[in-house]
Amino acid sequence: MQTFSKIVSTTALAASLMLGLASVAEAKQKSEFKVAWSIYVGWMPWGYAADHGIVKKWADKYGIKIDVTQFNDYVESMNQYTAGAFDAVTLTNMDGLSIPAAGGVDTTAVIVGDFSNGNDAVILKDKASLADIKGQKVNLVQYSVSHYLLARALDSLKLTERDVKVVNTSDADMVAAYKTPDVTAVVTWNPLVSTILEDPTAKKVFDSSQVPGEIIDLMVANSSVLKDNPNFGKALAGIWYETAALLRADTAEGKAAREAMGSASGTDLAGFEAQLAATKLFDKPADAVGFIASPNLPKTMDLVRNFLFEKGLLGNGAPSADVIGIEMPDGRVLGDTGNVRLRFTEAYMKAAADGSL
Repeated sequence: MQTFSKIVSTTALAASLMLGLASVAEAKQKSEFKVAWSIYVGWMPWGYAADHGIVKKWADKYGIKIDVTQFNDYVESMNQYTAGAFDAVTLTNMDGLSIPAAGGVDTTAVIVGDFSNGNDAVILKDKASLADIKGQKVNLVQYSVSHYLLARALDSLKLTERDVKVVNTSDADMVAAYKTPDVTAVVTWNPLVSTILEDPTAKKVFDSSQVPGEIIDLMVANSSVLKDNPNFGKALAGIWYETAALLRADTAEGKAAREAMGSASGTDLAGFEAQLAATKLFDKPADAVGFIASPNLPKTMDLVRNFLFEKGLLGNGAPSADVIGIEMPDGRVLGDTGNVRLRFTEAYMKAAADGSL
């Protein structure tokens, strides 16, 4: 899925924690904001909106300025956000918990943009059954959503990671790695999935549509910044829903937007629309509100936090998966109520649904 091309080191995370905590302490009312995003089908609207005046339109409405920056390295975008260099960033629910939240930065999901519904996949070479993965080396980006998807796939077979051998492989090297004789199993995300599946030996045996709603793509913001500057959140919601509606429009303008987003992500219209088909895009705010208000979100985040705890990604010496509090839209907290660092809110999406932006 996202370009998880390296894993944040303990040293980098510690530095990000110190800078991130400083940024929280200094949050106050301001007029200029910085947003980071990286290439992925569900995040392409942010780049398009910046290039086509939609960001400026909504920022102007609220008398603010929003600078949108594209990162080619997904993890670096999250590290920069965690360090306080950016006010908001695109990331997944899992990475939001393991990087900024675990790094001490109180973070709020402003927009639930989509969930992966087939964009992430387990692929075997010359084998058509997931059961054939047992005993194989599996190339993936360690501790990324691919690692999580592998865990969920193995769980469906009542297997564990002990039944395979994970080989940490950069997303930048994944396609080339698959072409080598020694690599027989990979887990990755689009557009890499589509490229690998062009090889006649490649067989998709499990994908994220089999764990729907678990790999969620978000636009998050620093909670203190958001609290002191609610118009920033409103502008983000306005930008997203205007652009997402255009993305879905069956019009010449909508097609042109999809072509532009496809080109910007390194594919063509057909390739981009194929990726969209494997994405549950929340282009209507009421649908996004319904999704995060459902009882499924706490269940999903419980799966995610336990996976991260098992991998040691909730902080050195974390005693349990409860170490970080995750606040749901209704105010209930999963984990430590005294250490809430990841929050889901329906406020801005609901304002869009109500027409009150």
